Amino acid sequence: MIVLKSPQEIALMRQAGRIVAEVLELMRAMARPGVSTAELDRAAAERMALRGGRSSFKGYRGYPAYICTMINHELVHGIPSNQRRLKEGDILSLDVGVIYKGFVGDAGTTVPVGEVSPVARQLLEATEGSLYAGIAQARPGNRIGDISVAVQKYVEARGFSVIREYTGHGVGRDMHEEPQVPNFGRAGRGLALKPGMTFAIEPMVAQGDWHTRVLDDGWMVITADRSLSAYFEHTVAVTDGEPEILTKL
Repeated sequence: MIVLKSPQEIALMRQAGRIVAEVLELMRAMARPGVSTAELDRAAAERMALRGGRSSFKGYRGYPAYICTMINHELVHGIPSNQRRLKEGDILSLDVGVIYKGFVGDAGTTVPVGEVSPVARQLLEATEGSLYAGIAQARPGNRIGDISVAVQKYVEARGFSVIREYTGHGVGRDMHEEPQVPNFGRAGRGLALKPGMTFAIEPMVAQGDWHTRVLDDGWMVITADRSLSAYFEHTVAVTDGEPEILTKL
C-alpha cells in the first residue's frame, strides 16, 4: 500500500531530514585517520538527541547501533566498532536514519578519508552523480522505472556496477514502506509517481561485480569480489513540480 503524505506530514519529514543532514555533516568532519567507527556512532547519537530526534536504526530487528558504517568493500548495514579505525585512503560509507515526531528521515553518503586513489574518487563521483540523476526523474507523470534506469545508465556509462540485491524504498512513518526503488530497470515501467509520495533513493555501486554477500554477523553486506563500493542516499518527496530533497541542510 502506497501512503501519500500531506503537506503537514512532509513538513515533519523535512525536520527529520534536517537532523539527518546535520548528523552526516558532523560525520564528514570527523572522518579522519585514527577515528573509530564507534566514535562516529556515539557522536551521531548525541547530535540526534540534541536535536530532539532518535535513531530509526537502533533496535530495528535487533540492530545494536545508531548509524551504519562501512569501509571500502563493505556496502551496507555495518555495525560500528571500537576495533574499526579509519586509515588514510579508506572510503567510509555512512547511513543515518532519524525519527522526529513520528516521521523518518533517511540518507547516506560515502566520504574519502584523507587522500584516496583515483578510482575511489571516480567511484564516489559516479555514485553521487547517479543519485541526482535518479532524483531528477522523481516527478509526476514518470514511473519508478524512470528513476531506476537513470541511476543505472549513469553508473554503467562510467564503468561501474549497480548493486541489484538491495534497493531504495518508500519512507514516512515507517523506515521501510512501499514502493521499492531499484537502481536498475526499464523506463516507463513500475508505479506511476504522484505528489505526496516520499521515498529514499539510494544508489549502491561497486567498482567490480554487483554480487554481494552477508558476513557471519548477519548484518554487514560486502561486495562478493571485495571490490570498492560506494553509497549515496536522500529522502525525496514528489511534488507538483520539481522533486524536493528532504534530507538536506
